[in-house]
Amino acid sequence: MSAAGRAPGAVDSGGALKDEVRARVEAASARILGVSHALHAAPEVAWREHRSAELIVAALEEAGLTVETGSAGLPTAFVATAGAGPRTAAVIAEYDALAGLGHACGHNIISAAAVGAAIALAPVADELGLTVRVIGTPAEEGGGGKIVMLERGVFEGVDLAMMVHPGPDDAAWARPRAVAHFDVEYTGVESHASAYPQLGVNAADAFTVAQTAIGLLRQQLPDGVRVHGIVREAGTAPNAIPAMALGSWYVRADDLEQLDALFPRVAACFEAGALATGCTMRLEETSGRYAEFRNDAPLLGAFAENAAALGRDMDLAEKKPAGMNTASTDMGNVSRLVRSIHPYLGIDSAPAVNHQAAFAAAAATPAADRAALDGAILMAQTIIDDALAHLPARAIDGASTSTSTSTASVPNSEEQSA
Repeated sequence: MSAAGRAPGAVDSGGALKDEVRARVEAASARILGVSHALHAAPEVAWREHRSAELIVAALEEAGLTVETGSAGLPTAFVATAGAGPRTAAVIAEYDALAGLGHACGHNIISAAAVGAAIALAPVADELGLTVRVIGTPAEEGGGGKIVMLERGVFEGVDLAMMVHPGPDDAAWARPRAVAHFDVEYTGVESHASAYPQLGVNAADAFTVAQTAIGLLRQQLPDGVRVHGIVREAGTAPNAIPAMALGSWYVRADDLEQLDALFPRVAACFEAGALATGCTMRLEETSGRYAEFRNDAPLLGAFAENAAALGRDMDLAEKKPAGMNTASTDMGNVSRLVRSIHPYLGIDSAPAVNHQAAFAAAAATPAADRAALDGAILMAQTIIDDALAHLPARAIDGASTSTSTSTASVPNSEEQSA
């Protein structure tokens, strides 16, 4: 018999299965929230998430999944698998933190929800015709772990992919911008700033010129474009002209095509700094470019309907102002190839927002815990909706002669029609 006493080869029409996965998540809540709290207490930054990955892998193995570590040749990546059905549903885990801010983007919640969804789905994966994967992806906060994993084949054969992300408010639609991450280094000549200034070439001044040029360029940039960054190093003593200055910058645009067109204009601003000061310049992109996100509308509709049953309003009509759902993510690159959703679950953090220290504190509160558990339930229930839409009618207890097709769609259906 199956997990709920059903005859082999027969599943119910959805409601009982959804109740089962919800009950399974609630029963395992201590284990799921233990993952969230442990990650939150020991944050690790991009590419260095060793303890974090080990913690999540241990929780998935305890839940009975088979885990491959070091996926795509990345030490902190993994793929966990349950079931051996013909359709593959991927739940995405992120677990890197922000330097100096800890889990101020709530990736501890993302990972806990992914573990919870796996716990919920593993016992019913085969009867739903599913292979369930939890794909652990490092370095979302700059580094583009998913891009590397895409290029190395980790997402091959995946039919749908999803994750949840915490924010101040619930929001269904992901509207992330494409982004390029890059470092700029100017090299000049040091000299005494008072006695021999004429012998120096000021690398810090090169950034001043570049940032002035960027400020003037903004008048001509489209509304959705963002250019921002920091100067990391620019001299060591006020009486010495800096011979080296280093900064890290982002350019964001509505999509990769717009980013490709605008990036040279921004790069020219940094070149102007070198030209005006006499410095040499090195500009290097530090990861693959993150793509805009393409939502799968039917999957998202199913998620929102399930969320309503838990008392969450996912704002499908987008009546609320945009917020965290416009931030960039390498999940956008996945969405260009795989049916994907990336909804946001509120953790009652207001007035604190993502990437603030107060948001990091909010990511380990009862509201954050509820988001982790709700995220697990909703991803599991939405995957069930999609699985039932693709099962033969005869396999579904109490079903009519045809199955629901509410979540069946072509890849990237919303963006293709937009």
